[in-house]
Amino acid sequence: MNDQHETAALLDGTYAAVTAVVGAASSADLRRPTRTEWTVRELLVHLLLDAQRCLVALSTPATGFADTDRVSYWRDHRPGGEGAAAHAEWVRKVTAAYSQDAALVAHWTTTSRAAVHAARVAESDVVMTQGHSMAVADLLDTLVVEAVVHYLDLTAHLTGPPVDPQAVGRVRSVLNGLLGGPMPEQWTDEECVLKGTGRLPLSADDRESLGTWQDRFPLLG
Repeated sequence: MNDQHETAALLDGTYAAVTAVVGAASSADLRRPTRTEWTVRELLVHLLLDAQRCLVALSTPATGFADTDRVSYWRDHRPGGEGAAAHAEWVRKVTAAYSQDAALVAHWTTTSRAAVHAARVAESDVVMTQGHSMAVADLLDTLVVEAVVHYLDLTAHLTGPPVDPQAVGRVRSVLNGLLGGPMPEQWTDEECVLKGTGRLPLSADDRESLGTWQDRFPLLG
């Protein structure tokens, strides 16, 4: 099991990297495409909602035991799942409501810092999030996965600091869990993230290495 404080530190580092990128970005940069269907600006709103989810969850202690963990949580969030299109459109509308880029970046910066602080000082063992009860360390792990994947999305056309290798390795371990076995060992951790989430296509060699497991890709959206 992952340590809560170690995972909070990984979240802190990845959120800080996001802040460094968007804080230095011009208005034109914030409207650049990402590896997702969203612009940088829109993807930042999606990440902002995740930081808010962290704050709400850490303030909502659960009674009883956890019913999902850092891997099984993602099975409710399959690529193209129910509600994905509606969420994408809602994010665009929320983004459009920010008339000033500086206001959006400031909102992200203060909220992400608050989320990390809450993660570091959380006292509850199990909390509620999106209809599930989760151990705090597992909750934070889901946030690290989102942050790392979307940081790589944000920096597809922008320059930013390298993401912590430990954080990328953490995503790989979650993808291994979703796959039911290890990703191909010849893949770097970043390749695992990009291929496991469908951001890079599988080559013929990849498909040969994966065998029947190739049908499970992408593992995350």
